[in-house]
Amino acid sequence: MPHRTLQASVNDVLSDGEGIDWAISIRDAAGDEVASYNADGAMKTASIGKLLLLVEVARQCDEGTLSGEELVARDPTLLVADSGIWQHLHVDALPIHDLCVLIASVSDNLATNILLKRVGLHRLRSLSGSLGLMNTAVLDYVRDVRDRADPPTFSTGSASELSLLMSQISRKELVSSSVSEQLDAWLATGVDLSMVAFAFGLDPLSHATSGRTFFIRNKTGTDSQIRADVGTVGRDNVWLSYAVIANWDSSEPGAANAALSGMNAIGKTLRETIDSDSDRRSGPGLPVAGHVDTQSTHDAK
Repeated sequence: MPHRTLQASVNDVLSDGEGIDWAISIRDAAGDEVASYNADGAMKTASIGKLLLLVEVARQCDEGTLSGEELVARDPTLLVADSGIWQHLHVDALPIHDLCVLIASVSDNLATNILLKRVGLHRLRSLSGSLGLMNTAVLDYVRDVRDRADPPTFSTGSASELSLLMSQISRKELVSSSVSEQLDAWLATGVDLSMVAFAFGLDPLSHATSGRTFFIRNKTGTDSQIRADVGTVGRDNVWLSYAVIANWDSSEPGAANAALSGMNAIGKTLRETIDSDSDRRSGPGLPVAGHVDTQSTHDAK
């Protein structure tokens, strides 16, 4: 019954979101897809691509080719506006680990570009290939303005691939257990709970531990014609991983509000499903609620 309810919620959002191109994938704790729409479609994902950068940095730190303690200097040529707080700080160099926290917590654009330059875009292309990703990739640096010669967007992705990535992190199976744990720690600092995660009523500034309520790890992406949220949420022994992506044309009035309403509705159904089934163990290898190891070194918002 819960799986049919999830699909019904997806169908309701599709019927109400006229003018919006949706891509949706929801997986249970074992990683099996239980509700979807256009899950394999290649979508523009705004800052969701920063998740791949975090994966690659965690992988390199884990194998020892990169150190989370390495100081990286600010580069004025890579400064962009919009999301992030480093642009407002006086410090001119930060450890790689701290840059990852800034990216995971506030989707920091300057930290993203600095770290992309340090790691290399080609490394992210290799990562996508090694993970078997066909439609999920980082195409470029974050830019204030895109010329004709630039890639048309910062990142692309499919809901199916992104929900699977989040599911693998939750089971500590993405690259390795230690890499997954580091990603979990960084994502625990995320402050944007405005989309799918809105329904869970968590404190945007303090939800690393679940206590008596829900556990959530997510990354969002926002642009003028994009809303995207990928994550894992659960309580007790019930966990669901999701990717909900909305694209629309600039000529669609009210599309942003409609997209947010649809994402909130899906989040509400996720919550109801978890609440109704919280006494059932959904799968092995799930993260321990409240585990946050923030000291580990192993284009738009």
